[in-house]
Amino acid sequence: MKKQLLRHLIFFVLLTVISSQITAQSNKPVRLNHIALYVKNLQASTQFYMKVVGLDTMPEPFHDGRHTWYPVGEHSQLHLISGAKEITQHDKNAHLCFTVRSVDDFVKVLVASQVPYENWAGQKSSITTRIDGVKQVYFQDPDNYWVEINDDKY
Repeated sequence: MKKQLLRHLIFFVLLTVISSQITAQSNKPVRLNHIALYVKNLQASTQFYMKVVGLDTMPEPFHDGRHTWYPVGEHSQLHLISGAKEITQHDKNAHLCFTVRSVDDFVKVLVASQVPYENWAGQKSSITTRIDGVKQVYFQDPDNYWVEINDDKY
């Protein structure tokens, strides 16, 4: 009787712990919805993110010729919005980052597209290899927004 009661108690505790972990994971209060970039030339930026970065467009609800949307996660998008009056400089610390299978293969796309790239330190045509082995390169889009490409946990 005591053994059976102990088994039921252990089962109940395990069930409670597992249930609370599943609930905690499914009730995250915040998730990324979208990132919006304000661009001067929507057509040039749209082509850049499709042909160089490799993103596919998705339908956007406005149909006004001022927006391009790309899915970048399960429930997240990158939105390009036309209307910037000028192209400004941006600090490399504020950047978008995408992961690819091979940074070396991606660099071939940059070279073929004549897009200059650099490592984190700013050395032209160089790749950073972080202490954890992740390779990364940085380049700028037509509006000088910085983009990082890495091979972290693809």
